[in-house]
Amino acid sequence: MESWIAAISQHGYVILFAVAFLETFGLPIPAALALLVAGAASARGLLNPWWTVGGAIACIAAGDTLMFLMGRHTGWWLLSLLCRLSLNPESCILRSADAFYRRGKTLLVIAKFIPGINTMAPPLAGSMNMRFPQFLRLDAAGATLYASGYFTVGFLFSDAIGTVTRGYRAFGQVLGWGIAVAVLVYIGIRVWTWRKARALREAPFVEPAAAALELAAGTAVVYDVRSHGYYEPKAVRIEGSRRLDPNALNQMEHDFPLDKQVYVYCTCAREATSAQVAHILRQKGVLSSVIKGGLQAWKKAGLPLEAIPAEELALLPVFDS
Repeated sequence: MESWIAAISQHGYVILFAVAFLETFGLPIPAALALLVAGAASARGLLNPWWTVGGAIACIAAGDTLMFLMGRHTGWWLLSLLCRLSLNPESCILRSADAFYRRGKTLLVIAKFIPGINTMAPPLAGSMNMRFPQFLRLDAAGATLYASGYFTVGFLFSDAIGTVTRGYRAFGQVLGWGIAVAVLVYIGIRVWTWRKARALREAPFVEPAAAALELAAGTAVVYDVRSHGYYEPKAVRIEGSRRLDPNALNQMEHDFPLDKQVYVYCTCAREATSAQVAHILRQKGVLSSVIKGGLQAWKKAGLPLEAIPAEELALLPVFDS
């Protein structure tokens, strides 16, 4: 604790403000801990409490505002990026959006205290068309509650915090072993996932141009197997695509043409969803292949696209005012 307070006294404002700002982007940086330590440092006269709290609030609000604007202009792209650690990023987005919409706009006030929603809330507010002045008011209230709350605890209980941190060396050793085990588990999961994905890639891949020729000749059909209802207004798909939900593939009966080649595509990394769907289809006796590079490769090749029908859109809920 003493070394932390010494560091805070020397570089306190820079460290605190940087941590408070960067945490808003989903980085695993403990802004709450930095605020606790800054509060303890302020109690010892090493920092000005007004500058400390005011600056932290401003940095948090600035980061949240940037995330709000990015959410407004990038929509699902940013939300998917924030949900990248989820097993199903698309479901992560839809669940977060539904919870955010049902529980009301005032969730922004306490969002910083809720793991998982703290980083998602500002871009969700932007994507769901919350009015900017209203967002600023609610987010400012939330940032004030978060920053002043942890700072006050650190200020009032600076001696207790010092006592607790005396055992951090032993705790650090335990934590180190815990991290090592977690890394090994993570590596094991990645190896298992890689081997599973490799097995799924037994389905053949086809270049977009070759698939386009067969589609034009009527000897093939194409299915959009993107696993989410992420379609935004003005979203597009490969011309002539049919919708196929991969999450319900085993629960639904589909009338696949047995006399034609079936092409599938998605937008995920390494065509993971497409490969999985093609693998299942081939087990069912359907001649299926994956369009290499998915929708992005098709667009890049300048091949025909069409707007997604309105009845197939699944948009995020939108705040009316």
